[in-house]
Amino acid sequence: MGKEKNPRRVADNEAIAVSRMLRTSPQKLNLVAAMIRNKPVEKALADLTFSKRRISEDVKKTLQSAIANAENNHGLDVDELVVAEAWVGKNLVMKRGRPRARGRFGKILKPFSQVTIKVRQAAEEQA
Repeated sequence: MGKEKNPRRVADNEAIAVSRMLRTSPQKLNLVAAMIRNKPVEKALADLTFSKRRISEDVKKTLQSAIANAENNHGLDVDELVVAEAWVGKNLVMKRGRPRARGRFGKILKPFSQVTIKVRQAAEEQA
């Protein structure tokens, strides 16, 4: 009698995770996301662990969430996962200001962004 189940938004061999409201600019976040694209998840986790960038900890949490989604929700093998896509989007921008000389106002923008990570189970021959 209930509603029908929604179709999956990703393929059967994929899983996805999204982090929103990350306190950094999309440009800086995209540098970290570019670091892990098209890599096996073990290598991507190692790169994020030893990265000097502050936001890499949040990206690492998102990647671990995508891995957990793949394992628990979709039954994929963790050892065969590859970061298929990692894309960055804008979120809100807090506007702050600072008084400047001669009665002027210095605008300070504090951007937020979001990252989406999609992992895919690759066959052993392709990896």
